[in-house]
Amino acid sequence: MWGFGGRCIFGYGTDHGREICVNPLCIQIDKRGVDYERKRYGEKRRDAIVFEAIRFDEGFRADLVVEKKVIVELKSVEKVTPAHKKQIQTYLRLTGSKLGYLLNFGEALMKHGITRAVNNLEE
Repeated sequence: MWGFGGRCIFGYGTDHGREICVNPLCIQIDKRGVDYERKRYGEKRRDAIVFEAIRFDEGFRADLVVEKKVIVELKSVEKVTPAHKKQIQTYLRLTGSKLGYLLNFGEALMKHGITRAVNNLEE
């Protein structure tokens, strides 16, 4: 994905929660000067939803929003389920974003833990 996603779990193992992986991931994003917003664990960061030109402030909580365009949802589970994929698809639809990634730090190899999600994206 960004060429550094897998580095955040090296040395930690996959049995840790996503919280231990998100900080090194954000450090790598910072080093590249990429703009992003992050939900802090333990606090409720909410993004408004716009549906048919009506704004709903109760929104959802995305783990990362990169460059105000790409939604990144983080997991640390043994296997990504259809419900996890549905979650990222719903976030994309609600925000009108075109691209999202589901990163699962629970996989043995990070490259197997990356799921790309699109919303009306022309390829």
